[in-house]
Amino acid sequence: METWSRTVVLLLVITVTCSALINELPPGKEWPANNSVKQPFDDDPETTTILILSEKEPSNPIAEHLEVEGPEETIIDASLPVLRSTSPESRVDYTGAQIWKVSTQNTNVRGVIYRLRRRNLISTWGGNQSSIDILVKSNAVNNVTRVFKRERIPIEVVIEDLQQRINEENPPLDPNEVELQNRRGHRMTWKQYHRVEDIHGFMDYLAKTYPKIVSVNSIGKSYEGRDLKVLRISDGKPTNKAVFIDGGIHAREWISPATVTYFINQFAENFDVETDDIKNIDWYFLPVVNPDGYEHTHQSDRLWRKNKKPSRTTSRTCIGTDLNRNFGYRWGGKGSSGNPCSEIYRGSSAFSEPESKALSDFIKSSSANFTAYITYHSYGQYLLYPWGYDNAVPPDYKDLDELGNRMASAIRQTRGSSYQVGSSSGLLYPASGGSDDWAKGQGIRYSFTIELSDTGRYGFILPTSFIEPVARESLNGLRVLAAQVAKL
Repeated sequence: METWSRTVVLLLVITVTCSALINELPPGKEWPANNSVKQPFDDDPETTTILILSEKEPSNPIAEHLEVEGPEETIIDASLPVLRSTSPESRVDYTGAQIWKVSTQNTNVRGVIYRLRRRNLISTWGGNQSSIDILVKSNAVNNVTRVFKRERIPIEVVIEDLQQRINEENPPLDPNEVELQNRRGHRMTWKQYHRVEDIHGFMDYLAKTYPKIVSVNSIGKSYEGRDLKVLRISDGKPTNKAVFIDGGIHAREWISPATVTYFINQFAENFDVETDDIKNIDWYFLPVVNPDGYEHTHQSDRLWRKNKKPSRTTSRTCIGTDLNRNFGYRWGGKGSSGNPCSEIYRGSSAFSEPESKALSDFIKSSSANFTAYITYHSYGQYLLYPWGYDNAVPPDYKDLDELGNRMASAIRQTRGSSYQVGSSSGLLYPASGGSDDWAKGQGIRYSFTIELSDTGRYGFILPTSFIEPVARESLNGLRVLAAQVAKL
């Protein structure tokens, strides 16, 4: 088990009385230095080559681009204004843009959606084997409506004005909540989506308040220089298993960091009275894997997905890599793009991005006994296990499926939310280079991607009233996993 430095403990200045059951953490080695571990890349020759998308229509364009949200940048019709702004001072305005749910049962729908995307009239949000959610740009609503009517493809308008929904998503706190923040000593409330500064401040607060069980360290820096802060909750027992949980890989998925910080708060504030299943685990939390992109969604473009590291094409610079296509297990395959302007751009090589590399460096070099890895995303209400890179499953998939279904049952019993369970590629679509595949490839027994609420009514723009209910039911699912880890 990884131990913690006496240096860190000496820096903590607030002393709090803790239960006698919580032992002092013994001194030990520092967390591994960032970039200290060489990463194993797949032997496939594609891992050393940037593959540019062909002009040929893919055989399954919906599956290939299913996770793309926001304006598509691969091909731009010069007659149409582009939603995304390049000015850091201005915000992207989605007034009049709509979200539609489209059935994929019609044989023509894949080709129609592909062609509309190529003309920069729509982009895709999410979906599954039976339907897909698309964003229709404001100046294209009439044209796209005519196309779907002509092709006799039924649609359901889920959001009539996307900007209005964005404006209503994250209202300011009332004065009573603000006053409570001041008394509490941190600004986290789970009644609002918070900025990175608030999240990191909350983590630091817990480390100062509960120094015998909580520690915080930066495992690296983002492209723009923000800390990648990991918080550990542990009673220091050398027999403990370890679980790593992250959120915020995709910038626009605000419910993910909110849920992960909810877990942190519950375990830290109530550790004395938690079950042995929780106490016998070293918990590692990285709430915001992509802090640059996350801040960008608060400041400029609510629907930004990638990180913020620029990449050059032959003609221009495009911003960002999809961090969940950048991990080094079967990197460069299905469901990822070699085009730097694509929303599912996989990066120039496996672990080319500082954020994904820092995460992998830490897990590989840690002496913690990592038995589970869970990464929280949104949306769709899915509990997914490997593999994502192709329609295949690992040898122990039955164990993963059984555990996943028990977790889904606990979630459903909380407030009735139904989560589908299955392999990423089988239940949804192939997506290579994902963090869950990589974690499983490292020998971490239980590796899951959890797509949080909802199923499409709000999509990525989930109102703050959902934060606590979603986090609470997710915590009950996490307790099932903890009980399983405790049995090993």
